[in-house]
Amino acid sequence: MTNAELLRPTATATATASATATATAPAPAAATSTGTAAGAGPTAAAGIRPATARPVPRWALGVARAIPLLALPVCLWRLPIGFGFLMGMEMPKAAQPLWVTVPYVLALSLLSEAFALLCSGLVLPWGEVLPARVPFLGGRRVPPLAAVTAGAVAGAGFTLLAVDWVLTTFGLAGFAEVGFANGWWRALATVTSGLFVLWGPLILALTCAYHRRRRAER
Repeated sequence: MTNAELLRPTATATATASATATATAPAPAAATSTGTAAGAGPTAAAGIRPATARPVPRWALGVARAIPLLALPVCLWRLPIGFGFLMGMEMPKAAQPLWVTVPYVLALSLLSEAFALLCSGLVLPWGEVLPARVPFLGGRRVPPLAAVTAGAVAGAGFTLLAVDWVLTTFGLAGFAEVGFANGWWRALATVTSGLFVLWGPLILALTCAYHRRRRAER
């Protein structure tokens, strides 16, 4: 038997093994395509939050997160008032029964926080395009003028409250605040209400940033 005859089966076996390995190995393109699809599947399932049309400044995101926190102290401060505890204020108790004052104060606090959360629409995608789950209007673009007008009016209104807070707290222009049993109660009321009236300038700042961002879309 010649050396060529001895080598022929080996070469044949090597070629057969190579062909088998090539046949069983996944095609690179298919693997890449499959990998991309597999990667896209969990991502789509998990759901990536859609981005705004243009980037939101980092300071605006921080302000939007801070507004609900600024409202929380005064919301908690006013809750005992609904039950007839006046938080150190020297004034007559409300003439209305508890079944009126308690729901009123609770509703006022909840509405305050709801409005604070609504301000986040000035920095989040749903402030530009309404979510699909909104009945009748889902998926529609939010008119920039409508959002800017609402933000400007709200910001101006709360800014007026801030001016009133300054005049009342420091007794300026004939304004005077209600009396308190002691300085601790006064300080508590001053701090909690002072945080709340910061809403005005902050909402105006968010509205201005929103307007500049949406104007750049054109």
